[in-house]
Amino acid sequence: MNREERNEELNNSTYGAPRQVKPLRKLKRIDAPRPAEPEYHGLHEAPSIDIRIEGEEPPRPQITEQQYHGLHEKGRDRLVESADYDDKPNKKKSRKDTIIKLTSILLSIAAIVTLFLNMPILWYKKSGQPDERVSIMTYFKRWQPTVDIEGELEKPQMNLNVDTDIVHDDFTDGLDLPQLVEGQYTVLFLGFDEDLELTDVIWICQFDIGGGKLNILQVPRDCAVPNYTGNETTKINSVYTYGDPSVSKIQRIVNCVQDDFGIPIDAYVTTACFDIVDIVDLIGGIPMHLDNEIIYEADKIIPKGDVVLDGKQSEWFVRFRHEWLQGDIGRVQNQRRFMQAAMKKLLAIVKDEGKLKLYSYLNTIYKNKWIATNMSVEDLSKLADLGSTLTMENVSVDMVPGEDADYYYGPGPDDKYSIYSIHKRATIDKLNEKFRPYQRPMLLSESNILEFVEEYDYQYELYDDTGMTFEELEKATEPLRNPDMRPAWKEDE
Repeated sequence: MNREERNEELNNSTYGAPRQVKPLRKLKRIDAPRPAEPEYHGLHEAPSIDIRIEGEEPPRPQITEQQYHGLHEKGRDRLVESADYDDKPNKKKSRKDTIIKLTSILLSIAAIVTLFLNMPILWYKKSGQPDERVSIMTYFKRWQPTVDIEGELEKPQMNLNVDTDIVHDDFTDGLDLPQLVEGQYTVLFLGFDEDLELTDVIWICQFDIGGGKLNILQVPRDCAVPNYTGNETTKINSVYTYGDPSVSKIQRIVNCVQDDFGIPIDAYVTTACFDIVDIVDLIGGIPMHLDNEIIYEADKIIPKGDVVLDGKQSEWFVRFRHEWLQGDIGRVQNQRRFMQAAMKKLLAIVKDEGKLKLYSYLNTIYKNKWIATNMSVEDLSKLADLGSTLTMENVSVDMVPGEDADYYYGPGPDDKYSIYSIHKRATIDKLNEKFRPYQRPMLLSESNILEFVEEYDYQYELYDDTGMTFEELEKATEPLRNPDMRPAWKEDE
């Protein structure tokens, strides 16, 4: 029996009613071109196979994806809208990627440099302190470019008498400086004559950091301090050169000031009269008003009125004394007018040109060694910042109380020098009032001041209270002049 006979027999059998058997549909391979498949990159990724049943609608063309290269790349989410596009977007993207790469490189370099600058790789040595390893940044901040001229200061032997009711364990003035007494920072400013031997300008500049003030005490150069100088004049301006030979020159004058006036000195600044010329010219001159012309010498004249003193004129102004009725005291009083004008100019620089400009001036002064100081770059910058916040009413200047007297160094009537005898009690009162804000009151017995005119025999007390704020000095007039000292060649004018 063949296959056809067997099928007919099965169809006519008793197992069930006759039924029509539907032949199976044949699968047909579609050879139509398929859209491009994404490139295969994974070991376990199965390639897709396109199989369709005959008679079905062909699938819509797939849109090509951009090639995927990273876990965080968003390329899989971006679809290409058209096959026809130009290369402008790619150029923009290329420039953007370049900028990002360059920025990343620069930031990396900056981070590396910062890390290097803050690594403790240099040895820092300072007199009286143990050596320590510090970073380049710390070394620069502590750098004292001119300290080698005068040297470091010794730790004072005086009793500081800190007022612990104010300066307790938790007290801080907010300014991190190497202070002997927290809350105050005192700088001794010295101005030398042309021979660099006599300190004709002596100012004690105390920053009351806690109180936001600056108090300046002018010490007349003729103050008699026989215990601290070997010069027969006994004058304080000779202590630097003729003082105690066992200590440095700068230490001689510092010891004298600390012992007589009870003010601990944290730092010093020295300059010569000819250095003032360069410093003033650097900052563009000092604007001032002069009531009358000043004739320093026949060919060195400063006209009256509103003027801007250049370097040379500034030197003449602060050194001029010939015509003042009170001689050197007149010069001291005139110098405070210059101080006020100079500070006003520095405040104007900060206001109009910014602190960076002021710092650039300080850097130039340091570089040329127009001053000598034991302050570091960081210390000087902090003081400059503090000074720029002060107002004229918060800066005051006083002079050491006293009077003119004669000091006889020999038996003859002409063996004498004109000196300035300090009024001890008035001086101690002034110190306690303004210059010891964080120290206990000073007693008369704690000062080494020697008087050449006893208190009961004072001739006058004209100089016992000469204090003025810089705001008041702005309107102050020049000291009294002695008409007899007017140059003869000016008499007919």
